[in-house]
Amino acid sequence: MRITLVQGFVALLAFAIWTQQPARSQAPSAPPETKVVTSAELAGIIAKQPAERNSSQTFIRLAPYNVNMEHRITGQTAAVHERDAELFYVLDGAGTIVTGGKLVDEKRINNANLSGTSIQGGVPRRISKGDFVMVPEGVPHQFPSVEGNLTLMSLHLPRADSSK
Repeated sequence: MRITLVQGFVALLAFAIWTQQPARSQAPSAPPETKVVTSAELAGIIAKQPAERNSSQTFIRLAPYNVNMEHRITGQTAAVHERDAELFYVLDGAGTIVTGGKLVDEKRINNANLSGTSIQGGVPRRISKGDFVMVPEGVPHQFPSVEGNLTLMSLHLPRADSSK
């Protein structure tokens, strides 16, 4: 079941990447780079995560995309990504995600991201193993609470035209 869910996530990831690619006027001289992470490799990455603290590890880099494994035992600060959507897939555990509303104590991290201590007026949703969450660009989001632990795959999906 888990392998089927991971395969579904990979198919969704491939579709998301494909739809973001600009049209090519001529055939490329070399095939595009492909990255594969087997289920055994992913299980190894998950097994290496520290049990006593939050952590994150990028396990696929294929510019401009990075796929991360995020392990949480406590909540996190709130965030807004102004130039990309974020897709989460819950590998294990459960917790609460809050989306929408307004960042509290908003601070600019860089030219495309904001953070805050929490979210005011957002919508909380319980998520658990097997769930997908797509957070559109510009939408505050936060995992304020975790039930034991929460292991996620996350993928930032930049706009096709990031100059806007």
